[in-house]
Amino acid sequence: MSEDEIKVAQCSTPYRGYVRIDVYKLTHKVFDQGWSAEISREVLERGHAVAVLPYDADRDKVVLLEQFRIGGYTAHDFSPWQIECVAGVVETGHLPEDTAHREVHEEAGLEIHELEPIHHYLSSPGCTSESIRLYCGQVDAEGAGGLHGIAHEGEYIRVFTVTAAEAFAMLDRGEIANGMTIIALQWLKLHHKNLREKWRLAWSVESADNNS
Repeated sequence: MSEDEIKVAQCSTPYRGYVRIDVYKLTHKVFDQGWSAEISREVLERGHAVAVLPYDADRDKVVLLEQFRIGGYTAHDFSPWQIECVAGVVETGHLPEDTAHREVHEEAGLEIHELEPIHHYLSSPGCTSESIRLYCGQVDAEGAGGLHGIAHEGEYIRVFTVTAAEAFAMLDRGEIANGMTIIALQWLKLHHKNLREKWRLAWSVESADNNS
């Protein structure tokens, strides 16, 4: 963004840890083409993330994770044990798609056969620059489940499967309380029939090729 619209008077970094916090003092253009008063804003910097909803179109099963989240613990009226998609931070020099494959393997013990992009969005633009690239990933969910994650990174993840209908019912009952999983399941609900037909056809062709 150019200085024609935003003027930064000062930027400092008072904290670096698991996340980084930058503090900006700036003014910006307003809708009448004047300038705002100087404002101070803290920005949480933690990089950019990928999230994947693993889906087995042949069995019509969704793979979900349950794990501890500090935000759920400190927020009122939410459980610290969040039901989620697979997710992870995109490391420097890595592609989002590579991260998607890695995280699904590490967190769910599964391999992705195909990725379907859902959306690329800012997770909470009022306080962080983090963006999330959200996908639906075609998987074979036979035997999916158990405990996964990397313990020395603090990951203790329970993996379980439900039918797509059960996942949509969980959504309707308010049992999903984080944005990426709500968006992913709403998307799957809208595209369920077409995606299932597309991936079941592709899976049949792939299986036939492998058996020939």
